[in-house]
Amino acid sequence: MIFNRTEMIFGKEAVARFKQVKVAVFGLGGVGSYACESLARSGFSRFVLVDFDTVDRTNINRQNIALHSTIGKAKTDVMMERLLDINPDCEIEFYNEFADINTRNKMLSNGVDFVVDAIDSLNPKVGLLEDVYNLGIPIISSMGAGNRIDPSQVRLSDLFESQGCPLASRVRKYLRRRGISSGIPCVYSSEKPVELNLECNAKSEVSRGRARVPVGSVSYMTAIMGLWVSSYVIRTIANR
Repeated sequence: MIFNRTEMIFGKEAVARFKQVKVAVFGLGGVGSYACESLARSGFSRFVLVDFDTVDRTNINRQNIALHSTIGKAKTDVMMERLLDINPDCEIEFYNEFADINTRNKMLSNGVDFVVDAIDSLNPKVGLLEDVYNLGIPIISSMGAGNRIDPSQVRLSDLFESQGCPLASRVRKYLRRRGISSGIPCVYSSEKPVELNLECNAKSEVSRGRARVPVGSVSYMTAIMGLWVSSYVIRTIANR
């Protein structure tokens, strides 16, 4: 059995629960792709994958689904193939769509038990957090991994107790306007964002909506934050 060594740590009952929990992963970039894979390797087998984007050459430095062989493919398709290669018994729903006010309801329906928020756009992120909070679904949210290089400053806390993360600060502001002021766990970095090398050839990115200035990234930071996210899900379900 491929999960025997996981059972040695958490026990058979916990691993049996892992198999039953349906996890919705919103955002399959650097953080989300590593979180998703870690959950599958730990015995989770029911997934809802959400990402409207395709793999780009610029993703190769930080996303485990980004390879030269996957450039141009939908991230949901590549992630699904990877999960099934890890565990052929996985049951996977996927939405190659943008998570917005018109689509989130169907994405969160049909028995979702846990949500991983790895969205990097502010408005969709806030909207998802508000919906999940009001629905009472357990969630773990990832804040900014870009422009950071020090893994020792990655933290886990309530979003409203996080410090030093500009994205977390903006998310808090918008959630407070919607009456939410606690109860959303998040993984974040307290490190001050590094100054970027403006001589590089990075171009502005337009995924949907307005153009966004490229953010510097390094492979280990997105991976570490993704694994922190998965560890929270795993330990929470194991301790039920």
